Amino acid sequence: MNLVHRHAYDFGAGLAALVWPFFFKRRRISVDNIMKCGITSDSKEAKRIAKKAWCHLAGHICEALAVPNVVTKDDWRDHLDVSEADPEAARLLLDEPETPILLVSAHHGVWEAATNVLSFARPMIAIARVMNNKLVAKWMKNHHFRGPVTVIDKNHGFTPEILRQWVDTKAAMTILMDQHTSKGPMLSFLGRRAQTFTSATRLAMRYGYPIVVGSFVRVAPFRYRLVGGKPLRFSKTDDKIAATQLLNDRLGEAIRKYPEQYLWAHRRWRHD
Repeated sequence: MNLVHRHAYDFGAGLAALVWPFFFKRRRISVDNIMKCGITSDSKEAKRIAKKAWCHLAGHICEALAVPNVVTKDDWRDHLDVSEADPEAARLLLDEPETPILLVSAHHGVWEAATNVLSFARPMIAIARVMNNKLVAKWMKNHHFRGPVTVIDKNHGFTPEILRQWVDTKAAMTILMDQHTSKGPMLSFLGRRAQTFTSATRLAMRYGYPIVVGSFVRVAPFRYRLVGGKPLRFSKTDDKIAATQLLNDRLGEAIRKYPEQYLWAHRRWRHD
């Protein structure tokens, strides 16, 4: 690992710290979200967490861009720490590639970098926002994601072709559940009402495949820790709303452990 790669995170975080004072609206949204979610009741501490989270976002993106130059098929396991993960969840994700799974997470920790690293363990299908600019989208495809990673535009949904690919390649279908939606049911997320995607629950109920819920958080340069509980399994007879709420609760637990790595600056809650 050369000097540039080692300090990619520091560069991004440092640049974000410099511009943070100029993003008044994002500062206000972040602090408001942190306090309303009960992370802290101290406004000074909320401001510290908000700034730290903002810097983490930029640092994480810069480090994720360097992952293809640092992590290899020979040492990828050295970059993952499963000490805070349920053993069965870690085994399903990393050591049982013959089983298709759902990986449910949030804009928490290192969601971009983790996708790259996990592609060495099994094929990955990531639901993401595809860039409108075709040149940027092409660059992201060629230089950011690596290995057998299929990126699906979240606006196009789960086509029959994608679902067949998921089952046939036994991939990990990765879904970030904390994105805003105007169509989902109103559920609790970090103690606050928010419309919520039910796609992960519906897929799990339809196919019966296990769901690994949690986050990869950054603990050192290019070293990431899986935080999460036991895998969940739903059947067609389960209550869809209750099952989706359980996913939200699991994600909330991980975020509360590492609030400085959550994207507090986005408008997840628009009804309170």
